[in-house]
Amino acid sequence: MQEAFTNNLNPTPVTDQLVARCKKGDVRAFRELYDAYSTAMYNICLRMTGNVTDAEDILQEAFIQVYNNIGRLAQAGSVTAWIKRIVVNQCLSHLRRKKVYFEEVEQVEVEEEDAVDEEGFTWTVSAVRDAIQALPSGYKTVLNLYLFEEYSHKEIAGMLDISESTVKTQYMRAKERVRQMVKRQN
Repeated sequence: MQEAFTNNLNPTPVTDQLVARCKKGDVRAFRELYDAYSTAMYNICLRMTGNVTDAEDILQEAFIQVYNNIGRLAQAGSVTAWIKRIVVNQCLSHLRRKKVYFEEVEQVEVEEEDAVDEEGFTWTVSAVRDAIQALPSGYKTVLNLYLFEEYSHKEIAGMLDISESTVKTQYMRAKERVRQMVKRQN
């Protein structure tokens, strides 16, 4: 099974042969693997932390883990998911060290928010990106994991060691806050 993942900066496809070379300790092969994935994985780090320095540090730590554990990778065809999981776990560890707080559903009173009339204002990429970055860390983490990394609510709950209903509530509130912030910018 072959997987052809490339980024715009490096057209080298990630293949079974490349992964096999990495498993044998070929440093050049690992550099090719890094070049193929680093941009996409950096973007995950940046989305989850919102901080360039933290994203760079997390990326470096994640690829050290990839290098040290490449021999454990069962199938080369799953390398993308495997590296992404390492990166996401590094991001979550970083957020835990920063004591990101997730409100449990039972801890908060649900307040009725005004409905957002989306007609008459423009959704721009920069407005949405800025709104997501302005979210509290807990909301931002759940929103990123669900929307961009495509994890299920159940998977996110397991990753963050919180209830699935808390994940759903955090996601719902994050979406609403983004809508409100974009509306205010218009």
